[in-house]
Amino acid sequence: MKYVGAHVSASGGVQNTPVNANQIGARAFAFFTKNQRQWKASPLTEESIRLFKERCNEYGYLPKHILPHDSYLINLGHPDKEAIRKSRDAFLDEMQRCEQLGLDRLNFHPGSHLNEISIEACIHRVAESINRTLDQTIGVCAVIENTAGQGSNIGYTFEQIAGIIDKVEDKSRVGVCIDTAHALASGYEMRTTESFNKTFLYFDEVIGFSYLKGMHINDSKKELGTKVDRHDSIGKGVMSITTFELIMHNPHFDDIPLILETPNESIWAEEISYLYSL
Repeated sequence: MKYVGAHVSASGGVQNTPVNANQIGARAFAFFTKNQRQWKASPLTEESIRLFKERCNEYGYLPKHILPHDSYLINLGHPDKEAIRKSRDAFLDEMQRCEQLGLDRLNFHPGSHLNEISIEACIHRVAESINRTLDQTIGVCAVIENTAGQGSNIGYTFEQIAGIIDKVEDKSRVGVCIDTAHALASGYEMRTTESFNKTFLYFDEVIGFSYLKGMHINDSKKELGTKVDRHDSIGKGVMSITTFELIMHNPHFDDIPLILETPNESIWAEEISYLYSL
């Protein structure tokens, strides 16, 4: 069974996210556990934690169908000693918030080398950051999102992601989220049945479907291999509807959160309904 949803607003508190998801007909959802553009945030209150859990239960949202996203400021591969400490502290805080909310996964962008260290050194730093965080938390899986390869970001090839996973000590607590727009922009063709099957066969060979903990279902404003991260609404960009049909039909994508991060939130309910119609 497919669990399609969107990255909903946490305005007013995380306890509002299950309500917002339910209002658009989502069977899954994503959200920021705190303001994504600030380093510090007030701790979650007991009241917001209680209401979040109660409302998830009320609307039937299981932890495995909820994919919180960390702050955009965090860079777990940062070459600077003080900057990486700051990122690691913020990431630990996000993982602990997931623990408090009873969630079992946290999605994050792996990091950037900023042209100051090698890709391999950056991969090692990201893995070290994950290991440090897993040692201080319980039950939450660190979910690496593939990137478009924009700027000095790593994680735009399956090999780079596999390289991070290889260095993570507890493999039961690391996973992957594939963003369709990022994958296309980074050079993975998936707009025909043949190319889609070829790309995900390669994904399985290099990383493995056992690590797939979620997907971001986005159309793309930018073409194959441009390494530019620009999402578009379903059917409005350069992706093929075939891509989304294949995702909705393929059992490899069952029982994980399939999350819209498309730019027009006013049509999320329509997009969710459309994806189910496929």
